[in-house]
Amino acid sequence: MHHQGKAITLRALESGIVELCFDRDADAVNKFDQLTLGELGEALGQIAADSGVRGLLITSAKPEYFIVGADIGEFGALFRQGEAALLQNLARANAIFNALEDLAVPSVCAINGTALGGGLELCLAADARVMSRGARVGLPEVKLGINPGFGGTVRLPRVIGVDNAVEWICGGSEYKAEVALKVGAVDAVVEPARLREAALDLLCQCMDGTLDYAARRREKTQPVQLNDIERMMAFMTGKSVVAAQTGPNMPAPVTAAKSMEKSVGLSRDQALAVEAKFFARLALTNEADSLIGLFLNEQAVSKKAREWESAGRKVTHAAVLGAGTMGGGVAYQSASCGVPIVMKDIAEKGLEIGMREAGKLLSGQVSRGRMTPEAMAGVLRTIRPTLDYTGFGAVDFVVEAVVENENVKKRVLAECEAVLGSDAVLASNTSTISITRLAQALARPANFCGMHFFNPVHRMPLVEVIRGEHSSDAAIATTVAYARQLKKTPIVVRDCPGFLVNRVLFPYFGAFNALLRDGADFRQVDRVMQKFGWPMGPAHLLDVVGIDVAHHAAGVMAEGFPERMQIGFRTAVELMFEAGRFGQKTGAGFYRYEQDKRGKPVKTPDPEAQRMIAGISAAPREFEEQEIVERMMVPMCNELVRCLDENIVDSAGEADMALVMGIGFPVFRGGALRYMDHMGLAEFCAAADRHAGIAAVYGVPESLRARARDGRRFYS
Repeated sequence: MHHQGKAITLRALESGIVELCFDRDADAVNKFDQLTLGELGEALGQIAADSGVRGLLITSAKPEYFIVGADIGEFGALFRQGEAALLQNLARANAIFNALEDLAVPSVCAINGTALGGGLELCLAADARVMSRGARVGLPEVKLGINPGFGGTVRLPRVIGVDNAVEWICGGSEYKAEVALKVGAVDAVVEPARLREAALDLLCQCMDGTLDYAARRREKTQPVQLNDIERMMAFMTGKSVVAAQTGPNMPAPVTAAKSMEKSVGLSRDQALAVEAKFFARLALTNEADSLIGLFLNEQAVSKKAREWESAGRKVTHAAVLGAGTMGGGVAYQSASCGVPIVMKDIAEKGLEIGMREAGKLLSGQVSRGRMTPEAMAGVLRTIRPTLDYTGFGAVDFVVEAVVENENVKKRVLAECEAVLGSDAVLASNTSTISITRLAQALARPANFCGMHFFNPVHRMPLVEVIRGEHSSDAAIATTVAYARQLKKTPIVVRDCPGFLVNRVLFPYFGAFNALLRDGADFRQVDRVMQKFGWPMGPAHLLDVVGIDVAHHAAGVMAEGFPERMQIGFRTAVELMFEAGRFGQKTGAGFYRYEQDKRGKPVKTPDPEAQRMIAGISAAPREFEEQEIVERMMVPMCNELVRCLDENIVDSAGEADMALVMGIGFPVFRGGALRYMDHMGLAEFCAAADRHAGIAAVYGVPESLRARARDGRRFYS
């Protein structure tokens, strides 16, 4: 037997064994696209028709991947066909997986690498599984807003038990080989070099009767044997944990648990029909559209960054100007990612703060078991604190992170450039100041650009790479390359006040100030916006960012966009700033903060803040939740549309990814532009018009009105 397709190869081995190998043409990974599913069905038909076949070995020719799951790029077109078409497609896929499970001969999967989603579901349909020690498995579908659709909710509970299956499916995590073996998801874990040998050995055990694969099949195709109390306990505990972890805005985990609860007492085919109905219901939700869209956006952003990276130079020795918390965070990230870094400051105290920050972050890695003390010491040795520019001639990349003052930055940048090599790239971590203006102080402006990290550096994935008027492609490419070396996601944007993320964020803060002026309770606004999906409300966020930082940045933004961002009334932020209430850093802002036993700040109400704000506000009144959401979100969305119009960012996908990664825009909404699509652009314009008299930021850009009139969306 021999068959060569575009995704699957069949070949006969000795002793009646046939190998089915996944190897998708011209792709680095195997996926279950429609072509692969079709070829799998044909191959299984050939195997079933050949009486000489005694056993089936399933493998992958991709070095680090088994099958990474369904082809998510096909989801959009498939889901738009509606529920009936979805159910038909799932029935076809399940018939193919059932054909594998129902073969007259045993089957064994050799899991050489990543097996996720449909990849693991295929393995569960086989009779036995051997896993390479470095491989990972999991069912991450809930992270895309859906539940497994190729039998995962049916077979996994029958293989590893209901409790474990609820955790695996509703958590959506990936698991290492040792964990998979412990719960019984796989039968053996071996070193990569022994994988094929071990899988063939296990297949022979099935063929000679040593392993009763028929009994295993009966367990997978019959109802799960649970009494009423066991069933109640398994799902009650699982669903309560899932609901607490995910909240009401992420329905997929709870829905997946309900699917399993309804189907565990059914036969395989009945249970698969239940799974398909729940899948189709979730697939048509806005949450699924948003999460799948974010996944595709992330892939597109990553591809673009790789293209930039290929044109850039790899950074071998970096420097950061300005220590303190930000400089220490940059130094930690660089050193821990294998790029030695010089950390310069003008004061010994600054260096002490920076080294303490790096040491604290590294100690956290040690305490969590992710790093040995010896490795920590080695990383610290690659951070060299200094008070002068000695050795800067050997540095090929510099991040400037001094105080957010244009004149100070210009002076420091000019000093540094004078001691650097002619090819070194100099980047400013400014959050608001024009890169083009800062470049005026430099002799080589082509080597200069922006590299805006978000705080805290070690946690926030986004880096804005800002192209100034004179920034060269080479400087941008090398900056993107360095960001990727630091395991960050870089997005290239063009220069303007606030760049992309802060330019969009400050109209949101301006809307918050206006609500307080009009008598809103900041605590209610925080509650409503958290319910909307933000990690924290605007008052809490301002406390975390720092009232002093926000006050300064608001001034820069007002100067840059006076027609929209100049605020003509006394704001709560100004009041807090003048009182020295800078938020978490001073222990008081909109809220009061005290450290818990682990040294983390805990937010508590502060009547003094409420009293202060009452002195500059209208009479207190309760606002409807919808009014708060509209007043907060419209200015942000309008400004993002203007950024697209002005080519500050190249695409809707990059714009939405920047907001999700940079300021925690609710992931289940997919970003501001997708949120507008789901709301309906005509309805969004109507919402903006309802509040047009408040301020200029509520004015709808003409391009958005035209898009609404024409029935066009930001995402097709």
